[in-house]
Amino acid sequence: MHLPSTEKHVKLHAFLNTPSKRKIVRAGRRGAKTTGLAKAAVLGLLEARRVLYAVPTADQLTRFWHIVVNALAELIEFGIYRKYEGDKIIEKPGTKERIKAKTAWNADSLRGDYADLLILDEFQLMNEDTWGIVGLPMLMDNNGDAVLIYTPPSVHTRSVSKATDKRHAAKMFKQCQSDPRWLCAHWTSHDNPYISQAGIAEVSGDMTALAVRQEIMAEDIDEVPGALWKMTDIERNRVKEIPPEALPLVRVVVGLDPTGSSTNEAGIVAAGMGRNGHGYVLEDASLLAPTSLTWAREAARVYHDRKADRILGETNYGGDMVEQTIRTADETVSYKNVNATRGKQVRAEPIAALYEEKKDLIHHVGTFEKLEEEMCSYVPLFSKVSPNRMDALVWALTELFPERLRLLSAEELARLQAATEDVPLQKTVLSTLPKAATNDKTAACPHCGTKNSVVHRGRSIGCSQCGKWWSDVVSATVGGRVGLFD
Repeated sequence: MHLPSTEKHVKLHAFLNTPSKRKIVRAGRRGAKTTGLAKAAVLGLLEARRVLYAVPTADQLTRFWHIVVNALAELIEFGIYRKYEGDKIIEKPGTKERIKAKTAWNADSLRGDYADLLILDEFQLMNEDTWGIVGLPMLMDNNGDAVLIYTPPSVHTRSVSKATDKRHAAKMFKQCQSDPRWLCAHWTSHDNPYISQAGIAEVSGDMTALAVRQEIMAEDIDEVPGALWKMTDIERNRVKEIPPEALPLVRVVVGLDPTGSSTNEAGIVAAGMGRNGHGYVLEDASLLAPTSLTWAREAARVYHDRKADRILGETNYGGDMVEQTIRTADETVSYKNVNATRGKQVRAEPIAALYEEKKDLIHHVGTFEKLEEEMCSYVPLFSKVSPNRMDALVWALTELFPERLRLLSAEELARLQAATEDVPLQKTVLSTLPKAATNDKTAACPHCGTKNSVVHRGRSIGCSQCGKWWSDVVSATVGGRVGLFD
């Protein structure tokens, strides 16, 4: 028998030699977890056990099966064990001892068997019922053992997961840490001494910081602290296709965040406004463009493919150069310059707030892995990489939801009120907002006494006459005036 050596992989070796009946492992990519599971399966067979190994897809099954077959090749050749390649079974004739490997996305695909040793690989991609409803009862016959192993789900793996709760594996790992029946093990890609550390570094350089933490360092991350977007908000409103009540879309725009470097991506994102007032992110066509004409042509392609009514390009990048480049690529497109007079964080905050609203206004039509990683890993003041895809998204949704910026301006007024009594300055900012409607039931201002002048903008309350604004207070109309309470 020829089993792969694991002695140099200290954490994997310790895991294999721990007698715990329940084990759950969180491991990084290329962390040798499949090699370890194959070795555990072969050792289980030699101990006269009935081993069932399950993994989501046939491609993932290949490496495990290759290691197991190679380890037992001579024993199979001499008839001690019998191999059924089509069914992926190696068994000892006349007994119930065997290794069976199969694909299992969900509970139904795992049914119809039992095991002394159940191994669920890439558990984060399986539906959670694979363990709780079917897997666990399989062990009752002989009080069997279980090994569950997973890599924390990144944006990419979330998109192919069959789980109802995309973080079910991480939650189970956390729960099992306080259960003495379970061994909870963790190792990173770096802990595998049999792969190149330079190779890990090279690959990590092309990944986002969030993806490195999840895929390489095997960290379970609920959300990135300080990030403007949360994956839970995106997931909650994701749709496979635009719903009938939103069609036909009343507007479609293409946000463009250009680049002057062949080493930086140009952000190109299409989004639309439905008849129902909801926003739909339609396409992320961002690309690493060798020339400015390349990203201009791609933006024009998306414009025509999506039947958009406008391309929005940032003028801060190069004045009229962006428009000229777009016109050179395609003179038939409708184009609008947008100017980043405020910082990236201030521009992005009202759009991020749209995703958080209980009205569920913004929907991603499908999955946009790189765009969503940029959004959920962007931490204002700390993120070093310019999020071009996110910028393009912000331009597009700002065009579709301009009122969000006006509401933010109103909240900025409230902050300004707390810092200064400069009423003329407040009036200047107020003048940028659309005039609010008032009627004979509108309350009077408690500061200047003007009747029917109190207006509400988001969380801010103010006077349309004297310019006094306040925020985060409870208001109540008493005798035609507003009472303010801390």
